[in-house]
Amino acid sequence: MMPRILLVLFLIQVVAPATGAAQTSPAAAITVQQAVSEAIANNLGLLADRLNLTIDDARVITARLRPNPVLSVEGDHLDWLGTGYDRINNAGPQEYSVRTDFLIENGFKRDRRIEVAEGARAVGQLQLQNAIRQLTLDVQNACADVTLAKDTLASAHDNLEAFTNIIRLNERRVRDGDLAEVELLRTQLAQLQFETTARQAEVRLKSARAKLQLLLGRNATAPLPDIADGETTRPTVALPAVLDRAMQRRPDLLSLRADQARSDAEIRLQIAQGVIDTTVGAEYRRQEGLAGRGNSVGIFVSTNLPFFNRNQGEVARARAERQQIDLKVRSLESTIRNEVETAYGQYDSARATLERLEQVMLVRARDIRRITEFSYQRGEASLIEFLDAQRAYNDTMQTYHEAKADYARSLFLLNAASGNDVTP
Repeated sequence: MMPRILLVLFLIQVVAPATGAAQTSPAAAITVQQAVSEAIANNLGLLADRLNLTIDDARVITARLRPNPVLSVEGDHLDWLGTGYDRINNAGPQEYSVRTDFLIENGFKRDRRIEVAEGARAVGQLQLQNAIRQLTLDVQNACADVTLAKDTLASAHDNLEAFTNIIRLNERRVRDGDLAEVELLRTQLAQLQFETTARQAEVRLKSARAKLQLLLGRNATAPLPDIADGETTRPTVALPAVLDRAMQRRPDLLSLRADQARSDAEIRLQIAQGVIDTTVGAEYRRQEGLAGRGNSVGIFVSTNLPFFNRNQGEVARARAERQQIDLKVRSLESTIRNEVETAYGQYDSARATLERLEQVMLVRARDIRRITEFSYQRGEASLIEFLDAQRAYNDTMQTYHEAKADYARSLFLLNAASGNDVTP
């Protein structure tokens, strides 16, 4: 038994310095709002989504273009084979012509194309806002994870400091003969457990900061970001107001509603595509015959006969897509209502839990720990009683830190569900 205890004490002396050296210095602390703004400006996924607007603008330009005229240059009956045109063979005459054809789009096709392209651009803008809403929620939750990891690590360091003081006290007691050496070894073993907890907290904090760094779009070689400590606001929220705001502001719902307008324009475009177009042309022709030369002008009008193809299939497709979008809108409205109600329930529960912990449990846990520690230092309490009080205090503090993080996440989720935090 004694060799194992000595081995554990050796590990305490070797591992503890290595733990402190392994910590990575974070960058200057930023607020949650600053983190959100940085992510909106630099997140690579969002930057890629922004290019969709450029693509939509290009499609609007394409929709505004008119058909190009067609130029035809013709040379006919040319004596390139050396036949020799004369009055005997009566061949020829050689003819040269220049012809231009213009396509006239009927049924306001160009106007309908522009309407569809502009509707698609409006949908793309709202989809970008929804991507910002989702990214904002991800960044806020990552900030909450960093704050929770920092609080957990701070509690672990606080426990280590308390046990370091106890160990120093017990070392003096052992030297004075007031305490058995085995009691000191038990205290040092308990300290080793808290050191392990502190190392695990450091790993979780580093992982949380690395996740946040990825969302912020920072370079991998940049220092890991840190979140400034701040008190989370606790607004008074009414469920009906949140539901009403969500139905009016959620960009994903607004995007589908804009897609309804785009779909209506698509139906009108496909109906217009079934209208026949007209091609108008003009020609200048020059003839060089044996009897002399002649110049002439020709005018042409051509159109197709819509006996079979009147674009019936595309019109039916566009109308079916319109019905599909209507169902998607109704489905999303139900989904949003459920999301808001669920988020509000989580928010209300998290707020009540946090207030209960702050008003009752924290004070009691701190008092019990302080009283037990004082009693142990005076020799009036056993080590087991002190460890039980310390573990109860640790559990309470961890529950409190998690409750703060859950409350922050529930508030972020409620804001995201209502579309309130969408940055234009």
